[in-house]
Amino acid sequence: MGDNLILIEKSQGIATVTMNRPDALNALSGALRQAIAETFDQLREDVATEVIILTGAGRAFTVGLDLKELGGEVASTKNDAITDRDLGEAIANVGKPVIGAVNGFAITGGFEIALMCDFMIASTSARFADTHARVGVVPGWGLSQRLPRLIGINRAKELSLTGNYLDAETARDWGLVNRVVSDEALLPTCLELARDIVSTEPVTRGEIRRIMDEGWDTTLAVGMDIEHSANRAHEKSQRPTEQVASRRQQIQNRGRSQNV
Repeated sequence: MGDNLILIEKSQGIATVTMNRPDALNALSGALRQAIAETFDQLREDVATEVIILTGAGRAFTVGLDLKELGGEVASTKNDAITDRDLGEAIANVGKPVIGAVNGFAITGGFEIALMCDFMIASTSARFADTHARVGVVPGWGLSQRLPRLIGINRAKELSLTGNYLDAETARDWGLVNRVVSDEALLPTCLELARDIVSTEPVTRGEIRRIMDEGWDTTLAVGMDIEHSANRAHEKSQRPTEQVASRRQQIQNRGRSQNV
């Protein structure tokens, strides 16, 4: 990635992706948006990567689009070959669990990127805000649809129509983030969760994630049909090989050790 706009650290099936414009609070310049899209496209094809952690360098996750660039104060760094839609599609189509490690401000476009993650862990410094209505822009990366489904439409309207900030503890209480931990514990906590995910059976894990996402977009009845079809197809595809049996035994043993 040019100018190290994205930092990637890989270990034991986990890729930690860090947006790296700390002096600009990781504002989403054209070049950074392009770098994020390209990174997720590459990770989709990387068989060694099973789980992705997405975070920001410094005091922010990301404060959203680079307003200086949008206002013409600085030259645009956007490659015309990369559209903003490509970024959302790259994250959505990565095909692997994405944990959002929200380390600070997640504002507007940054809030939208956080909502693209499978789930979020927040540090005590995390702050969320949707300022689309303040800057005169209609959301384009799914915030208006994802946020109400996570926290309820009334709370979502409060945030989006006022542009007010939401602190980490309230975000947890409202069901937006799974946990709130200290700044120092954020990445270790996410890494521990990522390792737990890696320890599960990959094909089954991927199918569960897929049917959850598909069911989320429809009714309960249709979702039940999606699950039933997936269950039958998965059952037929599994062969009781020694390797599969060994893998299942390892997972069962690990679960027993955690419950002791």
